[in-house]
Amino acid sequence: MTSGMTSEAWASYDAAAAASRVVVRELAELHEIQEAAAVLGRIWGKPDNPPMGAELLRALGKAESYVAAAYDGTGPDAAMVGVCVGFHSTPAARAMHSHIAGVTTAVAGRHVGFALKLHQRAWCLDRGIELMEWTYDPLVARNAYFNLAKLGARVAEYLPDFYGSMDDDINRDDETDRIMVHWSLASAEVVAACAGAPVRPVVPTGAAASWVHVPRDIESLRLTDPEQARGWRTKVRDQLHPALAAGGRVAGFDKEQGYLVLPHEGDPS
Repeated sequence: MTSGMTSEAWASYDAAAAASRVVVRELAELHEIQEAAAVLGRIWGKPDNPPMGAELLRALGKAESYVAAAYDGTGPDAAMVGVCVGFHSTPAARAMHSHIAGVTTAVAGRHVGFALKLHQRAWCLDRGIELMEWTYDPLVARNAYFNLAKLGARVAEYLPDFYGSMDDDINRDDETDRIMVHWSLASAEVVAACAGAPVRPVVPTGAAASWVHVPRDIESLRLTDPEQARGWRTKVRDQLHPALAAGGRVAGFDKEQGYLVLPHEGDPS
């Protein structure tokens, strides 16, 4: 990896961190890792059984995977307000699987998640890793926009009920369909996105494109109308899964229209 690319990555992180008023750093001390597990537990609504325990985080850090946190400010009493964890894929792939990332409600609206991901990107590029992957719930519109537009990641695969039943406050009472994204860390599109130019979906001239709509706020809908929320799961799965399995691709995400889907180039429509 050229020094120019890693310099760009760290500069983009520095700008994002300054804008969100946080500092992101790797965790090494046991007390930091224990706090990170507790923060994840609060974010996922499972304080007594966090999605990743301190023992696992400690082991991942020792194995030179990515275990980092965002702090609100720079002083010694700065509060931990976000956590991001990733581990390495197969050596030949030179990729990282980013397993979990979350921020507390205390910094909602400050784009701390953006700073976390840009720190993780720069960390990977420092180590010659140019591809990152992770999963997210295709029904969560804000996450779809964040991943596909703000970060410039690409949809790689649709995974029905990927994790099976989960009992945390975020996933409870719903099937865990996920979209796997690939983030090409050194691509021109990603460089531009990290500099503040989101990727916008564009319909090529003559393409038989279609839009797959998602609810504006699936989290609220799950609380107020669980049956309708489950209906959205089926509807989106029935549109996205076969389209991607047939070789189609998602060309982007729009906050109003949803996913822009283009058919396989060999398809007549």
